[in-house]
Amino acid sequence: MTNAPLMPKATAVWLVDNTSLTFAQIADFCKLHELEVKAIADGDAAQGIRGLDPVNNGQLTREEIAKAEADSDYRLKQAPPKVRVPEVKRRKGPRYTPLSRRQDRPNAILWLLRNHPELKDSQIMRLVGTTKTTIQAIRERTHWNAAALSPMDPVTLGLCSQIDLDFEVGRAAKNLPQTGEGEEEGDRLLPAEQTTGEGAAEEERSRERGFEELDVNTVFAKLKQMNQPAPDEGEE
Repeated sequence: MTNAPLMPKATAVWLVDNTSLTFAQIADFCKLHELEVKAIADGDAAQGIRGLDPVNNGQLTREEIAKAEADSDYRLKQAPPKVRVPEVKRRKGPRYTPLSRRQDRPNAILWLLRNHPELKDSQIMRLVGTTKTTIQAIRERTHWNAAALSPMDPVTLGLCSQIDLDFEVGRAAKNLPQTGEGEEEGDRLLPAEQTTGEGAAEEERSRERGFEELDVNTVFAKLKQMNQPAPDEGEE
């Protein structure tokens, strides 16, 4: 089964107006219903759509159209594309690391473990192309070169792109539990039992006890000291 041509309705309009192909042949080539092609021919559908010549855009040849016009049972076949787009191959397994960069992988792993402890081992393996055994050895400081390792950004080393790193960090952050760290105490709402009912009554009683514990004589003594005029500088 061939793919539908570009702009199938516009192609069908051009074939209806410029060829003697049957509705079934046009419908099969444009991947439309035969009744829809008949409606296009009757002017009931695709009004205002300008026809698209499939010969000029390389989807059909004149010979193919002539062959189909001579045989109503023949089905049109699209012309092979002149430019082939290579298929994108999905990478499987760990990322390939050039030989010149492999000696930097332990430093990059150490950097990721220190700066992004939320990353899983599988994510680190995808980023720098390493093994779980190496990650575990660096984490436990049992790596053969652990004493000489220094954390280095894998993006700077060219082991991964900043987009890949941000993507993995974002995925890891979504899996972290929401602990509420970083919130100030004053920004949090008090529980309902503290603002209503027994909680509010207890707070009011505590406030009243605080007023009762004040020394009245001490307060008045301080007020008298504040009201006394300051001595002149000339007096001895």
